[in-house]
Order: sequence, then structure tokens, then C-alpha cells
Amino acid sequence: MKNQIYYGDNLDVLRNHLASDSVDLCYIDPPFNSKRNYNQIYNNIGTEDKAQSQAFIDTWTWDSMAEHGLREIIANKNGVLSAQSIKLMIGLEQILGKGSLLAYLVSMTLRIAEIRRVLKPTGSFYLHCDPTASHYLKLVCDGVFCSSGGDFRNEIIWCYSTGGRAKEFYPKKHDVIFWYIKSKNYLFNYDAIALERDTTTMHEPILHDDEGRSYQRNIKNGKEYKYYLDKGVLPNDWWIDIQAINPSAKERLGYPTQKPEALLERIIKACSNEGDVVLDAYCGCGTTIAVAHRLGRKWIGIDITYQSISLILKRLEHSFIKDFTDNVVDKNIANLLEQLEINGVPKDMDSAIALANKQDDRTRKEFEKWLVLSYSNNRATIDEKKGGDAGIDGIAFLDDVDSDNKHTVKQVLFSVKSNKTLSPSVIRDLYGTVERENAAVGILLTLYPMENLVKESKKYGEVKLANNFYSKIQVVCVEEMLNGERLQLPNVIDVLKKAEQKAIQMSIL
Repeated sequence: MKNQIYYGDNLDVLRNHLASDSVDLCYIDPPFNSKRNYNQIYNNIGTEDKAQSQAFIDTWTWDSMAEHGLREIIANKNGVLSAQSIKLMIGLEQILGKGSLLAYLVSMTLRIAEIRRVLKPTGSFYLHCDPTASHYLKLVCDGVFCSSGGDFRNEIIWCYSTGGRAKEFYPKKHDVIFWYIKSKNYLFNYDAIALERDTTTMHEPILHDDEGRSYQRNIKNGKEYKYYLDKGVLPNDWWIDIQAINPSAKERLGYPTQKPEALLERIIKACSNEGDVVLDAYCGCGTTIAVAHRLGRKWIGIDITYQSISLILKRLEHSFIKDFTDNVVDKNIANLLEQLEINGVPKDMDSAIALANKQDDRTRKEFEKWLVLSYSNNRATIDEKKGGDAGIDGIAFLDDVDSDNKHTVKQVLFSVKSNKTLSPSVIRDLYGTVERENAAVGILLTLYPMENLVKESKKYGEVKLANNFYSKIQVVCVEEMLNGERLQLPNVIDVLKKAEQKAIQMSIL
């Protein structure tokens, strides 16, 4: 199989695109029901404030979607839920009432049940959460897995010390990771994650057997136990040796809730082998799939926001394709993107129109994000702070160099319209915004072709950039972008932090 990225609702993808018993390991780091909205941070460009945009919403309300989800659970038409799971949700409705917490648990129950379905009998599931709702999520997972032949293996406490420290209560410095298995016949690679044994804890001398292997021994109730140093010891179920990513870490990409690669490396090595399929149904900035790729696994990533898809593609490009160092196993590696299948991203007008007409509040700006990021080759910011009051849906930055070799950072403003008809006043408004923001160029991206707007845009002349001339106001429609047209301006600055170069296993490429 090819590695796969899916852009869309993970419930729809799991149900309609992933086969039963096809995945070896699934790790998810879903929203935690934190009642917060999280922003992605871009590189600081020139004297501009650090731009940020909404990466995902973690606030939940009881609405028609939640009601529909609860009815789906109770009806269980596709048979993926156990009787215990259904009874649990009926009981939680009576205890919690129809509010934000139940809406969150309904969403998670539907998805965890599908994840169990797609796991192979030997597969494992890791759910990363925090104490906000971990106790309820444990009940959900018990209902899905333990009542259907699976089992609960561990509650892992991941401890860290980064971030601020509260003074009104004990500082909250741990996350919870639940590990479940689909059946008793599961994979666990002791040697792949064993740590070097601390020889000072037993207060016993180091001895050597007849084969020269070093060990320490302990005698209990007259029985001798040998602890070989080359065997190592498993990490405890509290992980303090892997720290959260600090603000200046090389691997930090500006994505909120980003987890360290070392954390995913331990999980992936423990419960999968080279060539196995790893799934992340909430893949965010792509840490799971980047680590899985480096470790020689096949992978599937799903996310509902195009910003995540954009960031993942950039991360893979930076990590495994461009500017290879001497650490890379094979500099003649095939192009990663040729081995990648991208699903759910609009490829024709019908799918673009469908995206533009989404009504869900969580995805209502996805059309704008997809169009701006795709047309700019993922080099624009989605600045919702400015977009809220100035008609700006995205911003790109140019490093303009004049004939005297003087560098000036200039803005390119994007405005997106999905209307079937638009009057020339839209162009005049965009020009006014460009002038007010002291930007170099304004680009109107439209769902439908607009010859009247193209004609109107020519009235506003050209601007000189890097000693060449470009239209001050430009109009591009979706059909042109689908046919390959992309931003054609000089010295566009990359607004995303580059991911670290990584050596990669070559056996499955």
C-alpha cells in the first residue's frame, strides 16, 4: 500500500475508506475537552506581529450532530459497538445530561469503535489524553475493547516540567496515555524499547556467566534471580525521561499540542515492526507519521483541517526530501510524494463546491484555508485576527530586493469569495485594503470564473518587485488552480518553520 493522508472527518474516513483488520497500531492525540481553541504560530516575519490562526477547536456543545451521534450509538446499525458501550452511553446521558461533556464522549465513542474495527487482531491502540476527561475515556475504551475480546494493558503517565506553574493548586504536569489491545495475541517488542539497566539500584556486584555475559543477581526465598545487563529493563508506566517540546526546540513547528518525536518513537517501536501500518486519526502536525516513516513503517494520517494537511506535507518535504545530509541512508531516495496518496483534498469543481458549502462551524473556513494554502504552495499564513475585520483571508510575505540590493519585506493579501456572481466593487474593496495595509499585491481567489473581475483588476496597474513588474490586483479561480496555476511572485518567504532532517529506513520504499 501507499502511505496515505486523508483530509476530512475521521469518522467518515474510518467508516468508508479503511478496511477491517488492516492496521497494526493506532495512536491518537485527540482534543481533550479542554474548552479552549488552539492557535498555530507561524514564523516571525520582519516587524510583523507573530501571526497565528486557529488550528483546531476544543469546545463542545450539545447540538444536532451530537444528538444524531447518540442516536447512532443506541441504534448500532453497523454493529461495531458492544452492548456494554451502548449501555454506558445511555447511563452517561442520564448522569451527565445532554451537555458539552456528553457531546465530546459521543464523538470519541463513535471513533474509538471504528478504530477497534480497523485494527488487526494483533493490533494495539494508544489514546493520549489528560485528566480533564481521562476517567470517562477509560470507561469508553473498556466498553469498546474489553467487552469484545480485547484488554487494557497500561495507563501510562507522561510527566513533564515545561510551561508555567500554578500557585493556587498543584501544577498540572502530566498527560495520560491508555494502551489497549484488540486480542490477547498482541505484539510487544521488549528489546526495541528496553532502557539500559541501572546497576546501582540493586547494590550487588556485576558478575559474568560462562558465556561472558554480565549480570547482577538477587536471591529471594532461597531462589537466585539473574538480571542480565544486555537485556535492559522496560520503562515504567510513568515516563519522566521524555520531556515536552520546549519553545526553542529544533523539532517545534509552531503547532499547539505538538508532542515530541521521542514519545511516538517509543510507542511505535514497542507495538509495530518495519513494514507494519500505523494510523493516526487526529494527525495534527504529523509527528506520528513522520516518526513512522523514519522507522520504516507504512502509515495513514487523518485530519479535518487543511492547515494540518498543509503542515504535514511541508514537514515530510523538509524532513525526507530536500537538502539531504550525510546522515541520510540513500541520497537517491525516490520522491516521497510519489509514494503518497492524498485523499479528500478537492481535485475537481464538484468537490471544491462541496467544501465551500460546508455548514459545520468546525470546518466552515476550510474552503478559504484550502484555497489560500494550495495556491500559495503552503507559503501563506491564515491570519484570522486580521481576517476578522479587514477582509483578509491569508497573507504571504516577499523578500523584495531592489537594484541597490536593499531588502524589504512586503505583504501579499489574499481574499477568498465563493459567490456565483460578484460585482466589480469587490476588486475596488480589495485594492482599498491593499492600500490601507501598505501591501504590495492583492489576490482575489474565487470559486467560479469571473471575467468581469479580471477586466476590472487590470485598471490598477502593476507593481515592481525584484526588478520585475507584476499585476497589483490579481484574480484566480478554482478551476485555474486545479489546472496547476500557483502563486507567481518572487522571493516568497516560507512562513512555516522547517522540520529537522531525518535519516530514514529504506527497506519499504
